[in-house]
Amino acid sequence: MPELEEHYADLKSTVADFADKVVAPASAEHDRDHTFPYEVVAQMGQMGLFGLPFPEEYGGMGGDYFALSLALEELGRVDQSTAMTLEAGVGLGAMPIFHFGNEEQKQKWLPDLAAGRKLAGFGLTEPGAGSDAGATKTTAKRDGDQWVINGNKQFITNSGTEITSLVTVTAVTGTRENGKKAISTIIVPSETPGFIAEPAYDKVGWNSSDTHPLTFADARVPVENLLGEEGRGYANFLSILDEGRIAIAAVATGAAQGCVDESVKYARERESMGQKIGSFQSIAFKIARMEARAHTARCAYYEAARLMLAGKPFKKEAAIAKMVASEAAMDNARDATQVHGGYGFMNEYPVARHYRDSKILEIGEGTTEVQLMLIARGLGL
Repeated sequence: MPELEEHYADLKSTVADFADKVVAPASAEHDRDHTFPYEVVAQMGQMGLFGLPFPEEYGGMGGDYFALSLALEELGRVDQSTAMTLEAGVGLGAMPIFHFGNEEQKQKWLPDLAAGRKLAGFGLTEPGAGSDAGATKTTAKRDGDQWVINGNKQFITNSGTEITSLVTVTAVTGTRENGKKAISTIIVPSETPGFIAEPAYDKVGWNSSDTHPLTFADARVPVENLLGEEGRGYANFLSILDEGRIAIAAVATGAAQGCVDESVKYARERESMGQKIGSFQSIAFKIARMEARAHTARCAYYEAARLMLAGKPFKKEAAIAKMVASEAAMDNARDATQVHGGYGFMNEYPVARHYRDSKILEIGEGTTEVQLMLIARGLGL
């Protein structure tokens, strides 16, 4: 693995310290109570984490996507919910505006998002349109100088907090010449009449991450809220997902490493039959394999990020990173729970939370099956 440049290493160290001293102590309580960590998010905003990949002219830190990924890994190591709040807020919330918005839209929305004062979400998934996003049924019809939006979205992160400012929605805005749906993306401010954040989900994990189904009932927004070119919404979102898979891989790598760290600590302290359990080869080898998975996942997302920042094709490598890292997180969570024995089944231990949290990493932002499809396509199959 290449040695990190000094500014990357400093960032990673700073976020690691913040994760250990601030995020970790608060995370268990928020997970137990299913509450959103506003105080932690505010501190993350003050640190500039939400602005890492954005230019200073929009209130950002002038960094890049790899810097964001390093921060996500360190947060994911101690609490996936907090990491996903950042990942979704930047990668799915602010990044589409940065990539596809006009100058007026960027100046209006990005400063607050980059500062963490506000959060944004992306409304893609629907009850009948998950991996098959082309099955979108939400519609946006032109009525004079407004779009009138009707439909339903589900599993939308950062969509119902007190600081949510907008959700960018994919909607059918017409029909192409070939008869297929023309899907566009439209910015819908959260205070828009007809924008309804339904009650939050009761989830298996990610309990302090904000996730709601959304209903749009004749929600009217100005035509100027169209994000990017009309009819290009689906294609634009696919490119956002390619980047997002690197970020998800970073979160998953952090989760995998967190399971290693907790298992090493426990194996050094826990005694059985008169000796530390880490001295038993069965335990030592299990943890060694966990470390190998975390290391491999890290190498995979580093490589995908390197290609992306170099302006080279990275779709296949991002899919590999997402698949390898999410499987590493899930496998390590299972093995860490086994290492901890009965204690691993108790929520007071971080590995129990990783066990509940990690499964969704193999589903969100593209299932493992979708990643395999993308990898196969990248091989010309």
